[in-house]
Amino acid sequence: MAGKRLGVGVIGAGRWANWAHLPGWVRDDRCQLVGVCDQDLDRARKAGQEFGAQVVTADYRDLLGRDDIDVIDVVTRDSEHFEINMAALEAGKHVLSEKPVAHDFRDVRSAADLAAAKGLKTKVGLTFRYSPAVRYMRHLIGSGSLGTPFIYNAYEQNSQWLNPATPLRSGERAGDRPLAVASLEGYGAPVIDIGHWLMDSDLSAVVGVMRNFVPERVVADTGMLARVNIDDGDIFIGEFASGAICSVQSSFVTVGNYPGIEVRVYGSEGAAIARLIEEFGICETLKVARPDDVEFKEVRVPQSYYPPGGSPRESWRTLYYANLVANFAGEVLGEIDGNEGNFNDGLWVQEVINAVEISHHERRWVSLPLDAPLSSAQTLP
Repeated sequence: MAGKRLGVGVIGAGRWANWAHLPGWVRDDRCQLVGVCDQDLDRARKAGQEFGAQVVTADYRDLLGRDDIDVIDVVTRDSEHFEINMAALEAGKHVLSEKPVAHDFRDVRSAADLAAAKGLKTKVGLTFRYSPAVRYMRHLIGSGSLGTPFIYNAYEQNSQWLNPATPLRSGERAGDRPLAVASLEGYGAPVIDIGHWLMDSDLSAVVGVMRNFVPERVVADTGMLARVNIDDGDIFIGEFASGAICSVQSSFVTVGNYPGIEVRVYGSEGAAIARLIEEFGICETLKVARPDDVEFKEVRVPQSYYPPGGSPRESWRTLYYANLVANFAGEVLGEIDGNEGNFNDGLWVQEVINAVEISHHERRWVSLPLDAPLSSAQTLP
């Protein structure tokens, strides 16, 4: 596909599409934004006008049938991802999907298998693996600079919904129902993915707990205060097949600025901390310590890890998504070997999330992979 510009269709024109996805596509000269779709046609028109799309529509199938679209980008409500992902793959399109690809890991596997059967590239919106600091941290680990990785710690903590009056789009989970995932899936997923990538090993077992700290919230769909039994905070620990161990915490009711991610790797020859939190005009930092010098010192991330014109003073939303889009475009065009952060990586992340769900509800360690048929007691919520 040398010399070809990728035609892109974006399905979903809400806040996150406008903050990250659409700016990412138009920033890359190898890509052409052909169409924007949203069920709210006025919203689609507004995004199309702002970002220069040739086509706007309220029906995503209008984009799937176009020969000038190579890549479909799915940025809709979580409950719609799986249906649209499968339809796009069936139509022969490469697919970028916001997380989760589907809520049940078995559905994610179906999507990954379909993509493989059709020879299509996929990518999940696991935004934070495209942080320059995280990517350089992976280089340090891969080069042996930190020695053998022993422990991975991850935190995703921000206070976006500490105030119950802040609207949350969880109407389908309102009511007196069993505790359902929210923070773990939406905010834990990125650091679960980073752990898999940095430690280069699968988790073999997890045990975790979820909590609903703010039981009543304003639901965005209705504007009314309602009982919403979702996890707004959770913690789990895990064992990697390599022998390493991890702890993971995610929450959107903990004081701290968005996105609130901090990941740490402790190895036999050193340790590194990547902190992806917008503070004092900087969106990320990377610090490293050695056994003979235990003070963590900031490390400069080489400019080659940033997109053109990027810096730590840019918004993390556009910075990280510029890297994600550039990576995906390079993979689809054949400029980059492989396909990182694809639906198989999304499958691994979703399987861990589903395992932590089971662990919480059954109060026990859960082994991975979850390949055995689930008993009635293990049926996913």
